[in-house]
Amino acid sequence: MLGRRIALLATALGLLTIAAAPVAATSFPARIDLPDGWSPEGITAGRGLTGYVGSLADGAIAEVDLRTGSVAVLVAGVAGDVAVGLDYEDGANRLWVAGGPTGAIRAYDATTGQLLETYAVAAGFLNDVVVTSDAVYVTDSFIQQLVVIPLGHGGALPAPGAAFALPISGDFQYVAGFNANGIVEFSGSLIVPNSTTGQLFAIDPVTGSSVEVLPAGSVIAADGLERVGSTLYVVQNQLNQVAVYGIRGPSLKSLGTVTSPELDVPTTVAFAGGRLWAVNARFGTPPGPTTEYWISQLPSR
Repeated sequence: MLGRRIALLATALGLLTIAAAPVAATSFPARIDLPDGWSPEGITAGRGLTGYVGSLADGAIAEVDLRTGSVAVLVAGVAGDVAVGLDYEDGANRLWVAGGPTGAIRAYDATTGQLLETYAVAAGFLNDVVVTSDAVYVTDSFIQQLVVIPLGHGGALPAPGAAFALPISGDFQYVAGFNANGIVEFSGSLIVPNSTTGQLFAIDPVTGSSVEVLPAGSVIAADGLERVGSTLYVVQNQLNQVAVYGIRGPSLKSLGTVTSPELDVPTTVAFAGGRLWAVNARFGTPPGPTTEYWISQLPSR
């Protein structure tokens, strides 16, 4: 039944097209420098041409004007905090941040940077986040589960104890190393890669049952995901590229890759202004207070 449901959802989604406002006449920076030592991993697009980038170093969050390239610190770093993946919740104007090994998921006001709530859970490594109309879902790269935070009526924040673990069953089997990584909603299902095996899975957000969408080796070194209409982007960090897939009925069709000489171990991308914006984690470069980090602009196709 789940496979039939996925096929029907994918067929409906295949009818969608990317609806982006005309941006040809707008000039955008090809590269946006982040503060030295920032150590980015996650990026998400907010309203208009605003982006948000988290810091692995201390959990800080930067607010970025993607049109001008200006960067300001929205959330100051705190020793011991970590910001891995993050997602913007449009209706509530909130940022949700996965805390990696800390076991914390934090919600912030996207305008003021005020910390609204913290959810502490038993986890291995909280990696990436997606917000749906019903809940917040966070991947765990070491424990075979998703962490779920149900949203209240009208998107209200739930109590700190509302977060719970949803075991992943079915085709998705964890192996040694990093497993579940990026996550997007796929018209009622959740799409998650296995970074080590290079597979892609569809997960039922209610039962946790999973089915394989792409076989092993398809998306090697898969990291963050982004979906825009009927196009799925899969960041392949160690390959310095983003794989592009078109959703065609019950299957995915490869549309090639996008890359740039500016990429240095990109981890996640955001879509804004008709373009992709990739953060470079530079995992092969020792992090330090003077290490340079930046965002690279990429074509969406």
